[in-house]
This record gives sequence, structure tokens and C-alpha cells, in this order.
Amino acid sequence: MAALPDRLVIRRPDDWHVHLRDGAMLRAVAPSTARVFRRAIVMPNLLPPITTAAAAEAYRERILFAVSGSNGFEPLMTAYLTDTIDPGELERGFSEGVFTAAKLYPARATTNAEAGVSDLARIAPVLETMERIGMPLLIHGEVTDPEVDVFDREAVFIERQLEPLLERHQGLKVVFEHITTAEAVAFVEEGPPTLAATITPHHLQINRNAMFRGGFRPDAYCLPVAKRELHRIALRGAATSGQPRFFLGTDSAPHSREAKESACGCAGIFNAPHALESYAQVFEQEGALERLENFASVFGPRFYGLPLNETTIELVRQPLEVPHQLELGGQSDRLLPLVPFQAGEILPWRIGAAPA
Repeated sequence: MAALPDRLVIRRPDDWHVHLRDGAMLRAVAPSTARVFRRAIVMPNLLPPITTAAAAEAYRERILFAVSGSNGFEPLMTAYLTDTIDPGELERGFSEGVFTAAKLYPARATTNAEAGVSDLARIAPVLETMERIGMPLLIHGEVTDPEVDVFDREAVFIERQLEPLLERHQGLKVVFEHITTAEAVAFVEEGPPTLAATITPHHLQINRNAMFRGGFRPDAYCLPVAKRELHRIALRGAATSGQPRFFLGTDSAPHSREAKESACGCAGIFNAPHALESYAQVFEQEGALERLENFASVFGPRFYGLPLNETTIELVRQPLEVPHQLELGGQSDRLLPLVPFQAGEILPWRIGAAPA
């Protein structure tokens, strides 16, 4: 058996799905993403949501200010689709390079999704415009019908919404984000070349038991929720398969302690501080370290039609103990206590040299 490497140098990765929030939270968490990733698709579910090019440009400037001096980090902005969004605004924003993609949240599907789309028929002109101009559609793929079990929401979405949508819009480029089920893996594998999916580190690392170990664990609660072990195994197989349809998207989604530990705790896992190290652990466990670079740094930009990053980042085999809690904040902000994903665990890899 060949000796395992002690050092891994890969092309600098991109994060194709991240929540950077706004205000003090933005200033606290954005540097964790910018430290590692060259580019990131930034989610638009602020209050109010990002529905215009002007709002996206302003948000982009706030992000760049929060990460000033962070190795040339580039936020890629997205539009939040609503029932009444103007197709012309999307087309202008996309043609001017402000919007990279548009995000579909089914109404009330997750955090700050109250203004999301209530019925796909309402945005048919928007989807037709996006298909015509080549603008990617990013989908939070869950139904919100109260009669559907929360653990079945993704599979039902595929049957009721995603499959018909792809049939109606065969030229539309679609990213099925943060997939969580074996059904989603199979659907993407068998789908058209215009369909891809992102996979998070937490859905590769945990199953739904993590939420209920010794009581309810709010820091393991996200949407879509983690599923049964058989689904985690399917996701690990997809991520490490070398298939270009699957690529990295952390869905890092920080919340304050008050929001997580409340009577109606918010969904979201903050994995940005050690996401790449977590992915490396999974790929090594699956005997696929040589495929990590493609998953993290190649397949995403190729799907989006963007150039590959020219710089590199180094991972070294040194134990990394993930802190139980991080105190993060901007220059004049109150430090925010945030619990990172895999808090208290020891990861076998850590980032060595900074991106160069």
C-alpha cells in the first residue's frame, strides 16, 4: 500500500454557496471564507433580500470592506427571486457582470425565505429570460407543504418541481444546491448536462442522529436537515466520484447564540473556518485525496464558465483541534461567540501555506 501524503498542494478552491450575512456578522465571518477561497457565490437572503443590481453592488462593497487585504477574494453576487421580480432587472444585472446567478428559495423554505417564490408558474418569464441569456439558477430544493415530512422534502421537490422545471426549460443551467439525499444524487447523475449540484462538508460528515445526540443539538440543525446514514454514504460517493456534476459548496450559515439556542432555533451550520480541512478528511477516508482538487477547485468554475484559479493552497497532515467556540468580530464590533462545525473534534489536516 502506498504511503499517504503528508502534504497536499491544490489549486486555490472556490465556495459555490455561502452565507456571509450583513453588518457585524458579515465583518465577523467573511474573513474565514476569504482566507481560503478565491471566489464565493454569496447568498442573497438578507433582510430585505437582494433583488436589484444596485442592492447587489452595495452588498458586494460591504463584503470587500469586511475582507480587505484577504488575498484577492472575489464575492460573486446573486439575485433573490420573488414572485414579482423584474426579468429586465435580472438581465441588466447579469449583462453588466453584477449578478453571477439567481437564487430560488421556495417561500418559507429556510432562513429569510419568506419573500421567496410561492409558485414556479409566477416566475415563468424570469426563467425564460435566464434560459435565454445563460444565467444559472441556484435552487434550494425543498417543498414546504406542511403535510410532507421534513425528511422527505427534497425527494418530493425533485418529483413535483425540479423534474418538470428541467423539462420545461431544457436550456436552463441549474445548480441543485446542498443536496442531502440518495435520490438527489441519482437525479443529478442521470440528469442533463445543464444540471449540477453542490455538497456541503456537514452533509458528508453527519447524519440526522447528530441533531439528537444526548438531547437536541442546535449546532447540527440546518436546512435541508441531515438525513439517514444511507444518504450520507451516497453523498460521500458522489463527492469523491470524480464526476464533474458535483462540486464544493459549504452552505456555511452562521447565527448568533441567541438565534440558535431559542424556542425556535435558526437553521444553519457555521463551517467556514475549517471547511477545506473537513472536506480533506472525507476524501482521505474515502481513499480519494487525488480527487479533492477537482471537486474543490475545477468542476465549479467549469460549470459556471469561469477561469480556473491560478494560485494554490497547501494542506499539511498536522492535527487540528477545532475550537469549541470562536470569538469573532470587526474592529469596533462586539465579539460574537460562534460555534464552528465539528467543534472540539480533531481533524487530520490543516492549512499550511496561505494561498499563493
